[in-house]
Amino acid sequence: MTRGLLRVYLGAAPGVGKTFRMLEEAHRRRDRGTDVVVGVAETHGRPRTAGLLDGLEVLPRREVRHRGAGFTELDLDAVLARRPEVVVVDELAHTNVPGSRNAKRWQDVQELLDAGITVLTTVNVQHLESLNDVVQQITGVPQRETVPDAVVRRAGQIELVDMDPEALRRRMAHGNVYGAEQVDAALGDYFRVGNLTALRELALLWLAGKVDEELDRHRAGHDVEAAREAWEAWEAREARERVVVALAGGPEGEALLRRAARIAARTKGADLLAVHVVRGDGLAGADPARLARQQVLTERLGGTYHQVVGTSVPTALLDFARGVNATQLVLGTSRRHRLAQLLSPGVGVTTAAAAGPIDVHLVTHLVTHLVTHKETRRGRPRPVPPLVAGGLTPRRRLAGFLLAGLGLPLLTAGLSATRGEVSLSLDILAYLLLTVAVALTGGLYPALLAAVGGFLLLNYVFTPPVHRFAVADPENLLALLGFVVVAVAVSTVVDLAARRTREATAARAEAQTMSTLAAAVLHGDRPLPALLAQVREAFALTAVTLLARSETTGWEVAAAVGDLPATTPAEGDPPTMTAEGDPPSTMPFLGDLPATTPTGGDLPATTPTGGDLPSTAPADGEIEVPIDDDLRLVLRGRTLAAADRRLVEAFAVHAAIALRQQDLAAQAAAAETLAEVDRLRTALLAAVSHDLRTPLAAAKAAVGTLRSGDVPLSGSDRAELLAVAEESLDRLNRLVENLLDMSRLQAGALGLQMRPVSVAAAVRDTGVPIRVPDDLPPVLADPALLERILDNLLSNALRYSPPSRRPTITASTHAGRVEIRVVDHGPGIPAEDHDRVFQPFQRLGDRDNTAGVGLGLALSRGLASAMGGTLTPEPTPGGGLTMVLSFPLIST
Repeated sequence: MTRGLLRVYLGAAPGVGKTFRMLEEAHRRRDRGTDVVVGVAETHGRPRTAGLLDGLEVLPRREVRHRGAGFTELDLDAVLARRPEVVVVDELAHTNVPGSRNAKRWQDVQELLDAGITVLTTVNVQHLESLNDVVQQITGVPQRETVPDAVVRRAGQIELVDMDPEALRRRMAHGNVYGAEQVDAALGDYFRVGNLTALRELALLWLAGKVDEELDRHRAGHDVEAAREAWEAWEAREARERVVVALAGGPEGEALLRRAARIAARTKGADLLAVHVVRGDGLAGADPARLARQQVLTERLGGTYHQVVGTSVPTALLDFARGVNATQLVLGTSRRHRLAQLLSPGVGVTTAAAAGPIDVHLVTHLVTHLVTHKETRRGRPRPVPPLVAGGLTPRRRLAGFLLAGLGLPLLTAGLSATRGEVSLSLDILAYLLLTVAVALTGGLYPALLAAVGGFLLLNYVFTPPVHRFAVADPENLLALLGFVVVAVAVSTVVDLAARRTREATAARAEAQTMSTLAAAVLHGDRPLPALLAQVREAFALTAVTLLARSETTGWEVAAAVGDLPATTPAEGDPPTMTAEGDPPSTMPFLGDLPATTPTGGDLPATTPTGGDLPSTAPADGEIEVPIDDDLRLVLRGRTLAAADRRLVEAFAVHAAIALRQQDLAAQAAAAETLAEVDRLRTALLAAVSHDLRTPLAAAKAAVGTLRSGDVPLSGSDRAELLAVAEESLDRLNRLVENLLDMSRLQAGALGLQMRPVSVAAAVRDTGVPIRVPDDLPPVLADPALLERILDNLLSNALRYSPPSRRPTITASTHAGRVEIRVVDHGPGIPAEDHDRVFQPFQRLGDRDNTAGVGLGLALSRGLASAMGGTLTPEPTPGGGLTMVLSFPLIST
């Protein structure tokens, strides 16, 4: 099937005429005989735009209920069933109502394109993901709805709908964009000339990149053969363009990511890779939650997220960049004070100096409008002195050799000047102190040099016979040998301490890696696949499989992640697990595979064949990590060092815990569902056996007496019996209605007719004092259900209020809501029982047979919630209970 064409109308701001231009194009295509329908067109009350809908087939929208309010969305299934040639879908960045098939409208559009339907759509530049932070800095207004740049860039046609800022402001002033009550605020805030000019420039620059791509394709297809070969060689080089962005885990990471995404977008075929280095010295200031958010943003920008461990951050960054053949590296500049930069150049400068052919971008003054300088510094690790950091670096060893090389001759010259004034023992002590200083500075080898050099100089210069390598006095010989032994011992101890420090900091780094990854993945919706993906990523593996032993089928795949070839699918439908942005040669599998896949069994038809499939037995991988008798973690791709294997074993334990938690959660959910069903069934049976039977028996007895001819009845007797029968049947009808409505609420099938309702009209004819202001705004509700809620609340209040103090109903506005209060002065309810009164079939010990089955308050709260309101109890001052029914003000 041929994929549909996407045509995007791009604007710099609302009101430039995108929807108008899109509907004009729909008319042109309809006039040419094309089958065009309108799926969604937001006219925003603009008459000229709404007039363009005349003559076009407009499909009904799908109605969605959310939090008691009604919404309309694109009816994706209706469009797919209608299968037009062209469909109009306005506002590409729109977020669908929760519960829809797709979270975003651009995902609905992708389905339409896959079905071969051409789509006309609109989007503003502030909704492009890569420009989100820039627009916020310009306008000061955060944009909650975004669309990935890749979606818009893949459009077959992009048309810029442009308008001069002054012209747009005139349209605003004339009321052609917003209502009159919004014009002044909009002109003084978002629609200032400076904002509109900057947004217009952003739109032009972004579109220029798309035009460059079109030009590249044109030149590749129309140049002469020789020029084409040169162009293809250049294009091949561009295809290898990879932009790596370094994330330190600070608040500036999101701005760095978006900057790197814009750099990558300027080159056709460029890849975006984000990497975070866990410091090998065990010191880290990264926030795991912030890193997790930045990982999500990376994926939304079409990139991939990576995490590596390194003792030196610049070295680890460059090793990673060279390993992925990166051509550009994006880092943030250091925000340390000047003295700290003089002592150490920082990660950015060090990385740039050693980058070689990799272009390094040092981004300065990041997110100055979004985070404070203090927050950014708090997100970075503090520099520590070299001795605290642990390990003897080459710089320290060089310093040790320099100290030995310079200190020995200087010390010899100084001691020679005092010859005859000090004894040989003081000379030996001076050389020993120098050797200890060299050992502390440079470790074992510089100290050995100092010890040997000091021994020779003491022998030649200070030990008789002088200026000869000989020792006349055996006591002096013992002193010199003792000097060498002490010097070597001290040097060895210092070097051993340095090695132990390195090992300790490496272990601390491993522990931090585990905690960071655990915090990042175990709080997600699917912790087990995410944890296995982190294992695969951290150790550069091709596949990671968790196997569970079954008593009947042997080893089964509990969860697996890895790469599968995308070019050789098995029979059946194409695989649906392709992730956008993956290399074209591989396709990741990620998640929980069916537990019924035994060793040697067939994989699903949608799983590609060949490549690194999930291991179905412990022997299938290069490394097998036993967890317990029934669990194995199998790794494929390469062998691991002993230190890496120790870390993998810790991951394996986490994976076992995640698997068991997953199973326990599933069992608990099933048990909770069964328990709830059983509780409701028991309560319902109790209600039917008593509360429903009582009015039914009374009505039957009254009707039986009326039909009987054995007992003479007067006119008043007949009227009384008829009244009893009618009252009993009315009560029975109310009970049945409550049961049915509670069932509909729990099933989400309650139909609502929402419209503005006057509170004064809803509480009329109640027979109790009412205080409702004349200017109280209406509420958005179903009139019949609102009256029913108030009737239930008032019935309860009348039942428990003393005759001398009748209930009252008041209404007012507070904090953007309309609050209706039903106040009684009865015995009240203890605070700890406030939630219990809303449980179905709950009457808090009240055994009055006329009180119903205990559904009134439960049903009232459910109806209020379905209409977007709340129902809460409060104690009445002086005694009693006040039920507060609250609805939000209707937005204008």
